[in-house]
Amino acid sequence: MSRITIPIGPQHPALKEPLSFLLTVEGERIVESALRIGYVHRGLERLFQDRSYVQNVHIAERVCGICSHIHTTAYCQGVEALLGLEVPRRALYVRTLLCELERIHSHLLWLGVLAEHIGFTTVFMYAWRDREIVLDIMEDLSGGRVAHAVNAIGGVRIDIENDHIPAIHARLDELERQMEMFLGVIQHERTFQARTRGVGCLTQEQVQRYCVVGPVARASGVAMDIRRDQPYAVYDELSFRVITADEGDVWARTMVRALEIVESMGMCRQLLDKLPEGPLASRAPRRVPAGLVISRCEAPRGELLYVIRSDGSDRPARVKIRTPTLPTLATLKDQLRGVHTADVPTILAGVDLCIACADR
Repeated sequence: MSRITIPIGPQHPALKEPLSFLLTVEGERIVESALRIGYVHRGLERLFQDRSYVQNVHIAERVCGICSHIHTTAYCQGVEALLGLEVPRRALYVRTLLCELERIHSHLLWLGVLAEHIGFTTVFMYAWRDREIVLDIMEDLSGGRVAHAVNAIGGVRIDIENDHIPAIHARLDELERQMEMFLGVIQHERTFQARTRGVGCLTQEQVQRYCVVGPVARASGVAMDIRRDQPYAVYDELSFRVITADEGDVWARTMVRALEIVESMGMCRQLLDKLPEGPLASRAPRRVPAGLVISRCEAPRGELLYVIRSDGSDRPARVKIRTPTLPTLATLKDQLRGVHTADVPTILAGVDLCIACADR
């Protein structure tokens, strides 16, 4: 059978961001693939060097539109470590709450995108409808649905009023009821399983070789989560499970993310119930002592790493970001080999790529 090459991207209905593939196919089966990135480079790491530490909080928030809060969390806790600054516990509770709300909305957005790519438009509509529950909570707390501007060096800018807490619990109850429906579809709907089981498989060895992180790694049996393994904020005060699966396919990644939503809702309840009294921020000097720090957080897609180097001025000498998407991109060559062309959108959606994060 003759081989032909099919280009996909950088603009294509199966891609939510610019990315380019060259797929070599025999009939309907892919035998080889080549990947090219670099279409949306924004020079954000260079912008960090031209602005003060305070201004850079807003630069960090714009690295990713889906998980903006976790980027500012990683950045701020890195600068706070260089300053030797103690952040008030109430501020850390608010930070952690927004991190988990952001995880829920990111996973629901991803579930909708995956469902649309496999032709399951009903789940897409339901997932994005229920995601509004979380976005409404975040908007009520911060005033923003995408960029929340919650974090500041030394603490947070917003507080949670006592009369907000019962309303947030009620909305979480509503979302919890909806998650039962989603879990039922994932576990029992034959069409969904036919399009996701055995598709885009990664073994535990492949995950470790490519240094994959986050739900993609956990769906292949790698029980790794920064929230548990190297706790930050107040994660060491929370009770939660690290969700894993052994199948390593798109179905396993769906189950991991769906169950992580359930765990995140539980953590949100704990944070609201344990919210301590106290100030929201510590005063931070504008100049940061010379030094180097590595700040790690568990973003919705996996481990997020900020390397910040200070030269003693009011601007960082260097900020280097390592996002979870980058190692996942390297696995696509293995995931696409041998699958049918109809499974390409499922695989691309299944790993939850963020090209804006990767290209920066």
